[in-house]
Amino acid sequence: MANPAKRASSASYALFVLFAINLLNFFDRQLPGALAEPIRREFHLSDTSLGLLGTVATLMYALVGLPLGRLADKWSRTRLIAIGTAAWSLLTAASGLAQNYAQLFVSRLGVGLGEATCAPAGQSLVGDLFPPHQRARAMGIFMLGLPAGLSLAYFSAGAIGAAFGWRAAFLVACIPGLLFAWLALRIPEPARGALDAARSAAFTDAAVKAPYAAVLKLPTMWWIILSGIFHNFNMYAINAFQTPFLQRFHEMGLRQASNVSAISVGAVGAIGLLAGGWLADKMSAKRRDGRLLCAACSMALAAPSIFFALNQPKGSVAAFMLLMAIGTMTMFVYYATVYAAIQDVIEPRLRGTAVAIYFCAMYVLGASLGPLGLGMLSDHFAHQAMVLAGGGAMTEAFKASGLHSAMYAIPVLALLASLVLFAGSRTVEGDIRKQERCHGREQGAGGALAHTD
Repeated sequence: MANPAKRASSASYALFVLFAINLLNFFDRQLPGALAEPIRREFHLSDTSLGLLGTVATLMYALVGLPLGRLADKWSRTRLIAIGTAAWSLLTAASGLAQNYAQLFVSRLGVGLGEATCAPAGQSLVGDLFPPHQRARAMGIFMLGLPAGLSLAYFSAGAIGAAFGWRAAFLVACIPGLLFAWLALRIPEPARGALDAARSAAFTDAAVKAPYAAVLKLPTMWWIILSGIFHNFNMYAINAFQTPFLQRFHEMGLRQASNVSAISVGAVGAIGLLAGGWLADKMSAKRRDGRLLCAACSMALAAPSIFFALNQPKGSVAAFMLLMAIGTMTMFVYYATVYAAIQDVIEPRLRGTAVAIYFCAMYVLGASLGPLGLGMLSDHFAHQAMVLAGGGAMTEAFKASGLHSAMYAIPVLALLASLVLFAGSRTVEGDIRKQERCHGREQGAGGALAHTD
């Protein structure tokens, strides 16, 4: 076994590469949202069609995630991540070469397929690279790729799109993806469950033979899945439509709107992840439901912050930016806390499977509906505004009004997510106790056999 210093160095390198790949994952995923308005105008799209671009990639991500999650539990996780990263990077470049909506649609479908390798294998690796008492912080660093990727996508896409057109941003994104796909192959594959030896023994081979049933018999997983549906609807809706909202309602240019989103949706998320990971580790050291309680309280703060951000009058960009930043920052606490809670209650040999089940549900029922659902609501309210005004044609003013009304769905779902997480916190203790009792029975049976021998 490697000495502690070497093991720590290897874990740090692996975490850096995984963070960078996760950054590129969300960077490439966010480009259509950051460049939504020029894409909409070039291809003459409705908000529903625009939202569908995000939905198809997300659905593909969710559906192929289940078999890829099982593969992550059986095969080399580093190779799986490397192949997926290279694939989605090349398909992101293909998005920039699309000449019509159908071609862009198909390329985004392929991006979702490649990106489905990242979360199950990446989170499983983090679980085996870091001991339980460091896991939320490590998961927080891994998930820093989310706000960093969003922020970089908004900043760079706004600048590149304004200077060279929207296609150039997709082409540039391919290069770092291929580099980090190669670096992923240099990550040493850690032993599964080596840092959870006592708890790993508490699980029988029967659980691994029926992996989906073993994961879904835990009440905590059901609450976590439901929270993920609400949370990811919100996050993907915000990512798809905040920049268009700023352009339409607050009448900002592409670059300026992208910069506001880069800070209020992207950069501040780093604070939520790091502070949330640190606080969750502290709380979980005192009580086993600490991580989910931390997430629930954070989501309860996010709901009113986002509501009042949307309630700002036209032109009040600074107030909107501050309130939205607070709301987004507290929403990002979710990733460091809930993702680590999954590692807490799931046996090491099933972590890739558990993450894949969770992601499938929250992406199919949450994230995939976020852009599409909000786009449909936006079109509905825009049409309603046109009818109420007695207008005969859809104008940009009606589109701005429709999108503004639709976005009020976000704070409502944030509040529901908070309530679900509070409910989930009440089942964590029981699920962990079940594992400990099983472990105690197996130890007793092992001792009796040894005595008999």
